[in-house]
Amino acid sequence: MKKKNQNRIDKLLELPQEVYSNVPKIVITGFDEMIIENFKGILEYEEFFVQINTHIGIININGYNLTLENMTDDDIKVKGKIESIEIERTIDEN
Repeated sequence: MKKKNQNRIDKLLELPQEVYSNVPKIVITGFDEMIIENFKGILEYEEFFVQINTHIGIININGYNLTLENMTDDDIKVKGKIESIEIERTIDEN
């Protein structure tokens, strides 16, 4: 009940879901950069593969010359030649 009321308040205030929850937000700029907000941690990091853990799943990034930049507690930037992105849902949000 409390979560339901919280969602109503957030909708009235027009807050984006990523602000009041742990749902990740992924911003992709071309094939060379992506920013992931609300991540939990880095599971694997190689020049050709990055695996990021989020509160609802795992994001796999394949490419070349991949680097991690501008990391904070809440967001991370992946730069390089991004070839593919795969998202594995680990929990059901419903």
